[in-house]
Amino acid sequence: MDRVVAESETETAAGSVGGDIPRDFQSLRTLIAARRPRLPKRLVQAADFIVENPQAIAFGRVAELATQAGVQPSTLVRFSQALGYSGFSDLQAVFRAHARQRWPDYRERLEELDDAEDARDGAHARLNAFIHAGQVSLDHLGQTVDPAVLDAMLDRLANARSVSIVGMRRVYPVALYLCYGLRKLGLRCDMIDNAGGLGHRQVELLGGGDVVLAISFTPYAGETLELCETAVRGGAAVLALTDSAFSPLAQLASLWLEVVETDHGGFRSLTASMTLAITIMVALAERRRVPNAG
Repeated sequence: MDRVVAESETETAAGSVGGDIPRDFQSLRTLIAARRPRLPKRLVQAADFIVENPQAIAFGRVAELATQAGVQPSTLVRFSQALGYSGFSDLQAVFRAHARQRWPDYRERLEELDDAEDARDGAHARLNAFIHAGQVSLDHLGQTVDPAVLDAMLDRLANARSVSIVGMRRVYPVALYLCYGLRKLGLRCDMIDNAGGLGHRQVELLGGGDVVLAISFTPYAGETLELCETAVRGGAAVLALTDSAFSPLAQLASLWLEVVETDHGGFRSLTASMTLAITIMVALAERRRVPNAG
């Protein structure tokens, strides 16, 4: 341990850049490129991974990220300090801010659409563009869903003592539809929408045998992640629909399925998400042999 601390202090002193450290992604990338030739071999390995996987860095946990990069967690900490940051979480904050900026607000998205070539062709051209985005999303869903994981998830839902659905913000319609469908199937199902600020209290009542089915995509809803962390601490299982192996929700879940929605002009539909949701409901109906479950 003393050796690790000593190495950290030595490399920090050698690598410290002095002055203000970057708080925006592009400046940080420029700094990493400038510092890379003078970094030790392991820190170069960390630097390359960090630059090539900004989304993972934004929302991943240091232990899992270190495994992906093929280094020790302490190496990521030392790399952050070598650039002048107080630690990995300080560096990670830059990547999180960048990830949030990737999804502009709705007024900005509309302005981007107005500048697009198909804007001058009217609503029908716009419709075709959104249809195409939905088709791409569905094609990706068909290629990425692991049948074994889907079957295992259905088993967990079918045998659960209770099922709770968590989905905030943009994915709320998917969560609400899932809750409606599962209730039609005769499953005990609760919608945890944090109404009245009671979401954490609802989750705290869950335990072994209970399942939380959570939905969240980039930029991940903090409330959803907090509720799932509470569920895991209490012994409940978390199943997830999310968009990446690096999603913090995937790291909390015992089983997860990948859903990536293609955007048009910054707007993402719920085409693939709704398709997977209705698949889960119908497949459960078949397993439970519930007639007229639609």
